[in-house]
Amino acid sequence: MSKNLKQATLIFLLKEDQILLAMKKRGFGKGLWNGVGGKPNPNESIEDAAIRECIEEINVKPTKYNEVATLDFYFPESKSSWDQQVKVYLCSEWIGKPEESEEMRPVWYQIKDIPYDDMWEDDKFWLPQVLDGKILEATFHFDDNDKLLNQQITTK
Repeated sequence: MSKNLKQATLIFLLKEDQILLAMKKRGFGKGLWNGVGGKPNPNESIEDAAIRECIEEINVKPTKYNEVATLDFYFPESKSSWDQQVKVYLCSEWIGKPEESEEMRPVWYQIKDIPYDDMWEDDKFWLPQVLDGKILEATFHFDDNDKLLNQQITTK
C-alpha cells in the first residue's frame, strides 16, 4: 500500500534482562501493554517526539537509544484513521525514574516473561526479534476486530 501513513513512535526501556512496558490507561490501545510513545507535533522530528512522549507518559528522558524497527500498520476502511507507521526505539540509558501518569502505568518485566497475550497481537512477532538485536521493517494488516490478518517482516 502506498498511501501516506501517520507517523508515530514507540520506545522501550531496557535494563539487564528487563524491559519496561506500560499499561495504556486511555485512548488508542487502552488496556494493552506496550512501549511508550505517540505522534509528533507539527514540525517535530519523530526522534524528538519519542523523547517528549517518554517524558510526558512516564517522566523519563531517554539519553541513549537506537532505532530498531519501522512498523506499518493497516486497519480496515472503517478504522483507516488508525493506519500508521511507527518508528521503534530501544533505550539503554535515561534520566529519571519511571512513574505512572494519567495515560500510562509503567512496570518492569523480565524479558522472558513479556505478557504478549495482553499486548497488540503483532508484538509477539517483531518484539522478540528486536530484543535479539535485529533491525526490522514490517507491515501488519488487521481486521474489524483488531485481529491480525497478515504480516510481512524483513530484516535490514
